[in-house]
Formats: sequence, structure tokens, C-alpha cells
Amino acid sequence: MLDAQQTALVVIDVQGKLARTVSDSQKVVSNVEKLIRGANLFELPVIVTEQHPVGLGPTIEALQPLFTNVSMVEKMTFNACMTPYFVQVMEQAGRRKILICGLEAHICVHQTVYGLLGRGFQVHVASDAISSRTAWNRNMAIERMRARGAVISTTEMALFELMQDANDDRFREFARIVK
Repeated sequence: MLDAQQTALVVIDVQGKLARTVSDSQKVVSNVEKLIRGANLFELPVIVTEQHPVGLGPTIEALQPLFTNVSMVEKMTFNACMTPYFVQVMEQAGRRKILICGLEAHICVHQTVYGLLGRGFQVHVASDAISSRTAWNRNMAIERMRARGAVISTTEMALFELMQDANDDRFREFARIVK
């Protein structure tokens, strides 16, 4: 299970036109937003990657106001772990449990999950906060990530694991995030 003291959130490539053209784009972006809000509430390190931002554009504007304590990583590699600065940021975060969301499930998310698992991280994939241009590619990515050892979860499952206790003083704000 996830816990706030050991978890970091990684947001993969929620950029430009791609974010609007993936399957179930509005739902996916909404869930990514909830995860970032939850990460902010629980003071998790948040690492945001951007794949070739000059060509694909920056992270979508809807998410940018939520970036309060974020490490931004520009990359050209599909597997973010092949970008030295990403590895450096992950090590500096000091968390061994990674909650991951973003685009595209069968390319950058899938390859980054493999890279993180290979480096000994426990990876949780918010399955309703990842997508691809086709549902088929997204579904195949989930199947392969699960087979490799990633924990397949949902946005609410992950957030409630981080919350742990309805008596927590943050529960009222938390409830607004998950609604």
C-alpha cells in the first residue's frame, strides 16, 4: 500500500494536443489533476516529465497552477530512467514507492514503469489516470505493466491509501479532492 512518507508522484508527459487526443482525455486529465492535488495535500514530491516540449508543447495549462513544489524534467527518451536528470531527481526525492500517471500508456508510461521497477522502486499505476490514443494500446500497457510487477490501481484507491484515516485533520480538504 501507498503511504505519504514513502511515496512520490510521477506525472508523465501530459502535454499539448496529445492530452486532448488520447482516449477518455477529459477523465484522464481530471484524475491527473486529483492526483496532483492529493500529492500537494500530503506533501509528496512531484516529478513532472515533458517529452520534447519544443515539439509537443508544455504540460497542459490546466495542471500548471497546481505545480507548487514540482521538479520538471525535460526528456527525449521514452523511458524517463534513461534521462540522467530524471534519475537524479528520483534519488533526491528519497522515496521508494512511486505513484505514476500520464501519457501515453503504451510508450512513455510503460517504458518508465519498466525502468523504475528495474531500479528497485515499487510502482503503482493509477490506471484511470493514464491513456493512449487508442484504448487497445492502453489496455495492453496495463496488462504488461501488471505482468512485470507494477501495482495497478485507480486514482481513488491510491488517494485513499495515502489518506489512511478519516480522523486526519486534512480529511475535509481531501474529501473535496476526491469528489
